[in-house]
Amino acid sequence: MAQVLVNFRLDEEDKKGMEDVCRELGMSMSTAFTIFAKKMRRERRIPFDVSIDPFYSEKNLAHLRKVISEIESGQAVLSEHELIED
Repeated sequence: MAQVLVNFRLDEEDKKGMEDVCRELGMSMSTAFTIFAKKMRRERRIPFDVSIDPFYSEKNLAHLRKVISEIESGQAVLSEHELIED
């Protein structure tokens, strides 16, 4: 089967991270993308879950904009709290 060249843009940090993972797995990025393409073609779907991160919901973003506005205007009441780890 003939091969074709596919070009696309990728964030530099994502590329470096993917290269690191591929190296650890003993494969090239080209091999990783080929595996992805073959699996997608065979299964007729994206071979992993794609979902929207609830952090970016409009309600949460509106809340974050409000808090930022309060901080910038000096109206925010900030307090210390313990971080919760997942």
